[in-house]
Amino acid sequence: MLIEICNINDLLNNKGKKFLVEDTEIAIFLVNGNVFALSNICPHQHSSIIHDGFIEDEFVVCPVHGWRFRLCDGKKENGYNGLKSFKTIVENDKVFIEFQKNEFNW
Repeated sequence: MLIEICNINDLLNNKGKKFLVEDTEIAIFLVNGNVFALSNICPHQHSSIIHDGFIEDEFVVCPVHGWRFRLCDGKKENGYNGLKSFKTIVENDKVFIEFQKNEFNW
């Protein structure tokens, strides 16, 4: 499902911003005109800090642990899984993400 997150003017270049979508923390980044959306939870110690990370090349760097995650897909530098990524769409200055709610089948 497509969820409206914010207006693109609410974002600052090379800075992250945290949003909550159905109990899921999402970090949104505006980098050189492109919008990226990743899980806000660093897998190292499950800290909600990715939105405070700094941008380096095509990566966001965890501000506490230094782990680097690719903005385009959330994977770590070595290509292994890292953060969940969400497809973004910008239309009429509104930022949307494709969001699939986690459903558990016990």
